[in-house]
Amino acid sequence: MRPALDRDAELAPNPFGRTGFPLWGGEAVILTTDPDPSAVEAAGGIARAQSAAMDEACSRFRPDSELARVNAQAGQPVVVGPLFAEVVAAALRAAAATEGDVDPTCGAGLEAVGYDRDIELLRDNGVRITMRERVPAPGWRSVEWDPGTRTLRTVPGCHLDFGAVAKALCADRAAAAAARALGCGVLVSLGGDIAIAGPAPDDGWQVKIADDHRAAADVPGPVISVRGGGLATSSTTTRRWQSTDGTAVHHILDPRTGAPAEAPWRTVSVTAATCVDANTASTAALVRGHGALAWLGRQGLPARLVSHDGRVLTLGGWPPDPAPGGTA
Repeated sequence: MRPALDRDAELAPNPFGRTGFPLWGGEAVILTTDPDPSAVEAAGGIARAQSAAMDEACSRFRPDSELARVNAQAGQPVVVGPLFAEVVAAALRAAAATEGDVDPTCGAGLEAVGYDRDIELLRDNGVRITMRERVPAPGWRSVEWDPGTRTLRTVPGCHLDFGAVAKALCADRAAAAAARALGCGVLVSLGGDIAIAGPAPDDGWQVKIADDHRAAADVPGPVISVRGGGLATSSTTTRRWQSTDGTAVHHILDPRTGAPAEAPWRTVSVTAATCVDANTASTAALVRGHGALAWLGRQGLPARLVSHDGRVLTLGGWPPDPAPGGTA
């Protein structure tokens, strides 16, 4: 059975090297154009090392992470490590590019809606979360950042969260590192955030897109060919849990209100030059709601949006879905 990638996107069959491991409530999948087992093992080891380093730097659920240290010292200047600095820079670029739709200062807001523990614990059917008062984000412009000295200062009470950027950056870093080390084409998918580096297969990497996170691995779905860059799918249906009053809650917040975004889309997939750029755009599209179509159009990014009733819209050169009964 082909593993689902965070149950949003799934890799189609291919003749190349493949390995994977559970990661962050989803699955990491690594493909190489070199099928030699030693190359596959090396690529998997690189992806594991990159994800372990990112987890140590940026996990909100580890009391020993660098992020936990930074959040505990909100209001004070803190010198951070090189990887954390790279994530901060990427997060601030994402915030600027989306006019604050993707904002790294949403940590306290996520905690208030119940996302204060690993997603697997929240998905447990017996768990019901008491919602606290909504906490709007202080805003990315409140972050003082000196890249030269790697010194960061947030406002008192601010909790950073890099969920929309760190996983995608990890995929970009892992794919690039593996391609450099092995001299072959590499695809890295971390929970559905896909990065590609090195020479692609002649027909490109064949990626199956699923718009329903509950879809079984063998359910038909559109397949696209990706030759480079990144592909990301953001969804309001995957990282979802229940509050004590029975309300369904998801993890993508509107930073301005601190409430889960009320998007007309259940899933947005985007391709871009990097996985970070793709993830930034797909997340921003859910926050922007109806305004996403015009915004994505201005960015010139290929995108596929699925409404809650299953209607599919494609733009920017994304191939249309096959007609019902047709070949994906």
